[in-house]
Amino acid sequence: MNTVCVDAMGGDLTPDVVLSGIDLALGADRDLTVLVAGDASVVEPFCASRGRAVPLVTTEVIAMDEHPATAVRAKRDSSIVRGCRAVREGDAQAFFSAGSTGAVLAAATVTVGRVKGVSRPALAAVLPGLDGHQTVFCDLGANADCRPEMIVQFAQMGAVLAEVEAGAGRPTVALLSNGTEETKGSSQALEFHAALEEAAAAGLVDFAGNCEGSDILLGTHDVIVSCGFAGNIALKAMEGTAKFMAARLKAAAASSPRSALGALLVKPAFSAIAADLSGDVHGGACLLGLKAPVLVGHGHTSPEAVMNGTLAALRTVREDLCGRIAASLRADA
Repeated sequence: MNTVCVDAMGGDLTPDVVLSGIDLALGADRDLTVLVAGDASVVEPFCASRGRAVPLVTTEVIAMDEHPATAVRAKRDSSIVRGCRAVREGDAQAFFSAGSTGAVLAAATVTVGRVKGVSRPALAAVLPGLDGHQTVFCDLGANADCRPEMIVQFAQMGAVLAEVEAGAGRPTVALLSNGTEETKGSSQALEFHAALEEAAAAGLVDFAGNCEGSDILLGTHDVIVSCGFAGNIALKAMEGTAKFMAARLKAAAASSPRSALGALLVKPAFSAIAADLSGDVHGGACLLGLKAPVLVGHGHTSPEAVMNGTLAALRTVREDLCGRIAASLRADA
């Protein structure tokens, strides 16, 4: 039986939302145990009535607006820091939080630790594509400034995640740029391209060349890599587009009875698209390059998103994601 530690205090909403998601996850997998990290008044009553929920009592919470590194150093008894420590000490095999992404990254990097040889962990998400094809996209913001060798590692780690989560065989990797031609891109993008070509020649990745932002949701490639600066902008642009479409749909529904009927018919489809883009369906984003699985959910979470995040963390443990990433990187040594 595997144990996943879940941060009950993470997210923009109340802990009850997280607890409801944990309940759903426990019901979905009978071999799952959840270590619930949070305030005693939150976790102890919940765990007392559930056989596979264990309380991890903490006394501090890292807020979304706190400086991540400073908060992690100052709040050593926070649910995020204690959750990562539980993984390091073997009380849990993975950690999931819908709290501050920066704080989770800082705490996990220091406490859980990086796989040998990893320069920096990368934040990756599985995004939907046409005809059911899924694409791993990284880095989503963990590393604004990247060196070419980091991009190669992102490609290798993303390929392993594509095998585990998207069922890809020999995953193809593309570099996000402003054109598909190999001569397109900034001086940094050209350096990334050259490094990926060299890695492909060495058999480390299956590099398919450049791709554009419009390819991200088309399912053209199994993995798309970029620096965290460009990746975060692209992700937020997609999320903003989904919110814009939802707002326009709501406005159209209010304009006339006929429009309201049409909006009602298409609302489920738009809701599903928005959920896909938020990452909630796949459990949020995964920090690649750590010694144990750490996943980050969207701050404005839901019980279903917490359930999916917890189960995704469990799945990465069972599929030995971190061990496979370590093996992939050893081939580069």
